[in-house]
Amino acid sequence: MFGFEDDGWLRLEEFQEGDTLVVRAELPDVDVDKDVQVTVDEGVVRIHGHREVRSEHNDQEGYRSEFRYGDFDRTIGLPPQASADDVKATYADGILEVRIPCPEKGRQKASKVPITKT
Repeated sequence: MFGFEDDGWLRLEEFQEGDTLVVRAELPDVDVDKDVQVTVDEGVVRIHGHREVRSEHNDQEGYRSEFRYGDFDRTIGLPPQASADDVKATYADGILEVRIPCPEKGRQKASKVPITKT
């Protein structure tokens, strides 16, 4: 009804785009400057915020007011080789997008392990 689930969980979409992990979150009717924080700490990206939605309806049949508010919090593990300094977040049309570059350098290639018979 208000654009978010009853259990308070923040809906996320997570996918790889080239060498970047992209995380999108539905955040309609939220003031991201005031109510949303994206932080990176100890290998975890955290999306935290507060949402308030109010609805009023007044007609000949009467007056009805509904509201819903609360905090939301989701965490995403920072991929290996990703740097906290490179994480970027943007907001447009009710969608928060967090982009986490995941460079390939430093990753070890798979290698065959010899098996010794005893």
